[in-house]
Amino acid sequence: MPLFLNDEQTMLRDTAKDFVTEHAPVSHMRALRDAKDATGFSRDLWKQFADMGFTGILIGEDAGGLGLGHVEAGVVLEEIGRNLSPSPFLTTAVAAVEALKGTAQADRWFPGILAGETVAALAIDEGAKHRSSVGMKAERSGNGFRLTGAKQFVTHGHVADLLIVAARTAGSPDDDAGVTLFAVPRDAAGLTATPERLADASLAARIAFDGVEVDADAVIGEVDAGRDPLSRLLRAGRTGAAAEMLGVGGGAMDMTVGYLKDRKQFGVAIGSFQALQHRAAHLYSEMEVARAAVLKAQQLLDAGDEKADQAVSVAKAMTGLATTLAVQEGVQMHGGIGMTDEYDIGFYMKSGRVLAEMFGDANFHADLLAKTAGY
Repeated sequence: MPLFLNDEQTMLRDTAKDFVTEHAPVSHMRALRDAKDATGFSRDLWKQFADMGFTGILIGEDAGGLGLGHVEAGVVLEEIGRNLSPSPFLTTAVAAVEALKGTAQADRWFPGILAGETVAALAIDEGAKHRSSVGMKAERSGNGFRLTGAKQFVTHGHVADLLIVAARTAGSPDDDAGVTLFAVPRDAAGLTATPERLADASLAARIAFDGVEVDADAVIGEVDAGRDPLSRLLRAGRTGAAAEMLGVGGGAMDMTVGYLKDRKQFGVAIGSFQALQHRAAHLYSEMEVARAAVLKAQQLLDAGDEKADQAVSVAKAMTGLATTLAVQEGVQMHGGIGMTDEYDIGFYMKSGRVLAEMFGDANFHADLLAKTAGY
């Protein structure tokens, strides 16, 4: 598979670029932050995403979507990252959609996602770092289940209409088997969400489940076999986060290169200094390698290739490292003003930091790759 976009994907990229740049530039994020917006994103903008057809990229045509793939979803995510646009696109239109595909829950939730009326949040993580263990209990109760425990780092969890929750119905926290995935409405009794600001001014919630009752229809897939939809969710989420992070790194790099061309010292542009040229060239090469890794992972996911899992981990780890380099070099090459609130480059650093942690950081995925290889 060639590591470049075809004509249709290029047209989608241009459309997404124009739309996001016009309707959700960095100034949009600044305005939400300065207003201390309690939602964390614009619901009107989410509906506009739906009007453009973006929310249905991964939903099949038989369900009213576009029936496209992860490459196309990544095209939109990269532009979201490039503009630091607060949006539930990653959690809802990518990760949640992949988890719900082929399940009875799809008919209930897909129409709202397609219309830009439904927002989904992922209640997966329980500890300080992303891990594969699931300890939250789901005990049989009548015709359904009672959920007890807590989740954290649930992006948009305080305002989401749907929570996709991983809970344990059998075994111990580190067992692969015995996990069940649930679709829980946000207004379920016994559910408490406490939002907190993250480094990039976005909002994520700590969710407490105090005996939350759900019926059997809330199960996504099969009882005790939730690892399958959970794995689909994680593959999509990790690849999507890598694509969005690629946009963050690319946006930071473009801003930095522009500054090197404009800023003058001793009567010449600082971009003419060889030391800075070397660093810019190194950054460009790292971003291009990360771009290739992300596109490869997307293509393998769309093809259903058995090597997709490894490619996803490579993409998430490499993009995390490359984007971290991009934002750090950006702040440093901007000099003292790079640390001020008036310049956008600092926001790219904050956004890159949050995305690097989502669905596992570079160390997590390097360790996962090593274990897969038998080390």
